[in-house]
Amino acid sequence: MEMNAPRNAWITAEQLYEMPDDGARHELLRGFVVAEPTPGRLHGRTIANIASILKNFVKSTRSGVVYAADTGFVLARDPDTVRGPDVAFVTNERERQAGGDAPYFPGAPDLAIEVISPSERVSEVLGKVSDYLSAGSRLVWVVDPVRHEVRVFRSPLTPHVLGAHDALDGEDVLPGFSVRVSELFETY
Repeated sequence: MEMNAPRNAWITAEQLYEMPDDGARHELLRGFVVAEPTPGRLHGRTIANIASILKNFVKSTRSGVVYAADTGFVLARDPDTVRGPDVAFVTNERERQAGGDAPYFPGAPDLAIEVISPSERVSEVLGKVSDYLSAGSRLVWVVDPVRHEVRVFRSPLTPHVLGAHDALDGEDVLPGFSVRVSELFETY
């Protein structure tokens, strides 16, 4: 389909939610469904590590909610964009404002974390980063499990690259959070 297709060719976030499960992961990009293959073991293990580390910190500070990869965030409407970051954090205040009835979170996470999978192109990952930041995410981490590095974005064009021995911190989004990058990739 062309990106300039008539409005009635687009689908909405609500229609995306009602789609039958076909085993692929789906997102909505300006009204059009985008499918991604299931990533694999390294990707899954890295997501689990990050979610566990983040969840432990958030639980100890009672600072918000950590979401896993199956959670959609509505980043834009008419046409709709729904992205599902691999891991996400939302502050308590924004969680309360959102309420609990909608199938997807209405807005961007405060922190969106994408783990690069083998099937993703750099342009796709940068597109996601741009979508999150444009919709209001305050911080985006792009985690590379092969290179053992993290790119920290506050704007789409100026990432800060951290290596395995560097400390990754939550800045003003998760004050007090800090972890050595290599810990994101540890197997216990």
